[in-house]
Amino acid sequence: MTALVLNGPNLGRLGRRQPEIYGRTTHAELAEKCLAWGRSLGLEVEVRQTNHEGDLLDWLNSAADDGSPVVLNAGAWSHYSWALHDACAQLSAPLVEVHISDPASRPEEFRHTSVITPHAIRVITGQGVDGYRQALEVVAAS
Repeated sequence: MTALVLNGPNLGRLGRRQPEIYGRTTHAELAEKCLAWGRSLGLEVEVRQTNHEGDLLDWLNSAADDGSPVVLNAGAWSHYSWALHDACAQLSAPLVEVHISDPASRPEEFRHTSVITPHAIRVITGQGVDGYRQALEVVAAS
C-alpha cells in the first residue's frame, strides 16, 4: 500500500519558518522521517509539498482514483478552501489530517476551523513532526 503525505503552502520552509511554532526539522528531514516510519509500518510512502492549490487538488483526485490513503497537512488552505473540502470528500481510503501546531490554540480565529476535518478519520494536532508518525500509524492500522 502506498500512502501519500501531502503538505500545503509554506511547509517547504519548515526549519526556517517560525521555528518557535513549527520546530527546526526541515521538510527534507520530515520526508526522510516519513519514509522511515512508513517502512517500519509496512507502508510505501510518497511525500509531496506544494504552494499551488491546484497541485494539491490534482494529487487528492489521483488518490481518490487510486484508493490511496492520505496524510494531509493543507496548511492555511485547511481553513477556507472549499475546493479542497470537495476533493477530500471523494476519497475512499483513510484521510488523516495533521497539523504541526495546534490551530485551535493559536490566537488567529481563522485557524480554529478546518474544512478538511469532516472527511478525516482522525485529526492530529500539536504534536510537532511526530504527528506525521502518528498519522501513518493510523493509516497502517486502517
